Amino acid sequence: MTIRVGTRGSALALAQAGGVADALRRASGSEVELVPLVSEGDVRTESLSLIGGRGVFAATLRVALLEDRCDVVVHSLKDLPTAPVEGLALVAVPVREDARDVLCSRDGRGLGDLPEGARVGTGSPRRIAQLRAARADLDVVDLRGNVDTRLRHVESGRLDAVVLAAAGLGRLGRETEIAEVLPLEEWPTAPGQGALALEVRVEDALGTDLARAARALADADAENGAAAEREVLRGLGAGCTAPVAASSRIEDGVLSLWAAVYRPDGSAAVRGAVTQPLDSGTAAMDAGLRLVEQLFSAGAAELAPLGAGA
Repeated sequence: MTIRVGTRGSALALAQAGGVADALRRASGSEVELVPLVSEGDVRTESLSLIGGRGVFAATLRVALLEDRCDVVVHSLKDLPTAPVEGLALVAVPVREDARDVLCSRDGRGLGDLPEGARVGTGSPRRIAQLRAARADLDVVDLRGNVDTRLRHVESGRLDAVVLAAAGLGRLGRETEIAEVLPLEEWPTAPGQGALALEVRVEDALGTDLARAARALADADAENGAAAEREVLRGLGAGCTAPVAASSRIEDGVLSLWAAVYRPDGSAAVRGAVTQPLDSGTAAMDAGLRLVEQLFSAGAAELAPLGAGA
């Protein structure tokens, strides 16, 4: 059989899916081919908050999977809504790449060294709030486009810097563009950032050669960390316009999970953190729920649009 791997058609998505395809080929012994797809999020240039947020990237892949135009799809987990889709199942999260954000600047300056009024680009409400919280003097510019497009805005001088995901630059071999890596403890990122997710039809999720090959790629720490972070997003009901961040670390079987909810202009934030031994199948999600309660108790709902669903 040939395993058809659905993916967005951007350079980054193809690089991600290509790595998954190679691993599936080794795990299954089958032929594997990529099926590039164009999502609504790839062709529209408006702000993500106006066209549906993270779901606009996942919807096209999911429709193709339901219509049997591919057998498995590769998502960037941070772009995947937390609500399940009938007929589909997430089957594996492979080893996670660097979850941190990075700053790429024209002259190699870090965030604290950018000149007053510097123009910094990002399309993420979470990053916008974090930038304004860190440097209220910055001119934060709403920015869409793939990694190359965003970096060209810096190279051309239109922008002084952009904030991007470390994992994306790493997968494209463009780590030399990084001026500063922003530490997760101070600058938590999008739930699931740096992780990929493999999704299949429900009937293929258990007991099939495809399921076995996909599960061979799974990483327990990546799955537990992503589950906890995404439970924060789900529990808060954070839609695409809510500036919410959640990050995690697992050491010696103990999950550390922290999150922040920001006022959109960055003028205030609520933060929380929990630790949880990974001693049961629900431990990661339990940690996420505990942190959600902590954030709501601290006033998160007063800062951002929550309760809209994720």
